[in-house]
Amino acid sequence: MSEIAINLEMYSLIDVYGVNDKNLNQIRSFFPKLKLIARGDDLRVVGEESEVETFKKKFSLLLLSYDTFGRITENDIVQLMGGEESVVAVPANIDRDILVHGRNGMIIKARTANQHRMVDAMDTNDLLVAIGPAGTGKTYTAVALAVRALKNKEIKRIILTRPAVEAGENLGFLPGDLKDKLDPYLQPLYDALRDMLPAQKLLSYIEDGTIEIAPLAFMRGRTLDNVFAILDEAQNATQGQLKMFLTRMGRSAKFIVTGDITQIDLPKSQSSGLVHASRILHNIPGLAFVFLDETDVIRHKLVTRIIKAYASEEDRKQTL
Repeated sequence: MSEIAINLEMYSLIDVYGVNDKNLNQIRSFFPKLKLIARGDDLRVVGEESEVETFKKKFSLLLLSYDTFGRITENDIVQLMGGEESVVAVPANIDRDILVHGRNGMIIKARTANQHRMVDAMDTNDLLVAIGPAGTGKTYTAVALAVRALKNKEIKRIILTRPAVEAGENLGFLPGDLKDKLDPYLQPLYDALRDMLPAQKLLSYIEDGTIEIAPLAFMRGRTLDNVFAILDEAQNATQGQLKMFLTRMGRSAKFIVTGDITQIDLPKSQSSGLVHASRILHNIPGLAFVFLDETDVIRHKLVTRIIKAYASEEDRKQTL
C-alpha cells in the first residue's frame, strides 16, 4: 500500500471539490480502488502504488487545467481523470505564459514586452530591478511572480515592503496605530494579492506570516531565507535603506526591486537609493535590470499621454 498527500492550499477547495463534493465524488468514480480523503488543505490518496502514481499524474493535469481556465467541469474530469494514462496529456490550448490564475477566472500574465522581460529575468536571476513610470505593471507583475513561486513551493514566504515616505501628506495626522496609518499606504500590494488569491486564503497567509506586508524599516537586522521579497516604490528608499534591503538576501531567496525614478518623494537633501543602484549595480552576475516605459502602460490611454508630457517637460528643462 502507498499513501500520498496532495496539498491544495493555493486553490479554492470549493472549485476543486465542487459544491457538496460533486467533483470529488466524480473523481472517486474513476478510481474505485483508491481511498480519497479530503482533510483540510490536503487530499490524501491511499492505495496500491501504481494506482496512486496514476492518480497523481492525472490529478496534476486537472489542477493545471484549473490554473489555466479557472474552473473544473464534468467534461474536464472525464477527459483528464477517466482517459487512458498513455494518452492523457496537457490540454493543447493551455497558455503557458500565465503566471497565476486569479479570482473569478482572472488570467494574470505578462502583457507587454518589458513585463515579459521581467518574467524571463526572474527565471535566470535571483535579483531583479524593474524601473519604469506609473501604470507599467511593475508591482503587479512582481507580485504575480511571487505568488507563482509560493504556489510552486519554490519559496516558503512572501515579503512585500515599501519605504514609509509620505507623498506630500503626513502619516502622523492619520487616525489609529502604526498599522492603521501604514495599511492605506500599502494598499496597492493588498489589491494585487486580492486579485490572485482567494480572500480566506490570503487572510490565513497574512495571519500565519506566510505573506508579510511591512514598511522597509522592519527589514533591518533580518536574514530572509527561502523568501520572495519585493521592495516597491524603491525610488523613495535612501542609499542606506536600499543597501540594507539588498543585503537581507538569504539562502534560496528571490528579490525584486521596483520603482519610478520620475516620482521621488524624498526630501531634497536625500538622494534616491534606486537612482544610485541603477548606476553602480550593473554587470553583477545574478542581478538583472529591466527598464519599462510608456509603451508598457496598461492603464487608461490618458496615462501614456500624461507620462509623455511630463517626460517632454523634463527634457526641456535639462536643455535650458
